[in-house]
Amino acid sequence: MRIDIKHYLDVNHLTIYQVSKRSGYGYTTLHKSFNKEQTSATPLNLRDLDALARARHRKMWEVLKELEEHYLER
Repeated sequence: MRIDIKHYLDVNHLTIYQVSKRSGYGYTTLHKSFNKEQTSATPLNLRDLDALARARHRKMWEVLKELEEHYLER
């Protein structure tokens, strides 16, 4: 399974830079993480989920649910 983070960002009109600024996490860290090859064991880490949640002013579980329902590639 893989989560299409790039599509999620596009749909929500976000860039990695914006997520970085809004969440407080470093741009380079998020850029590497969002662009890495995902494996079934580590599709998304908690830092990335927290960054997306902070950028959208949502709770982590809300973002996770949205990712699971709309952006999960099997």
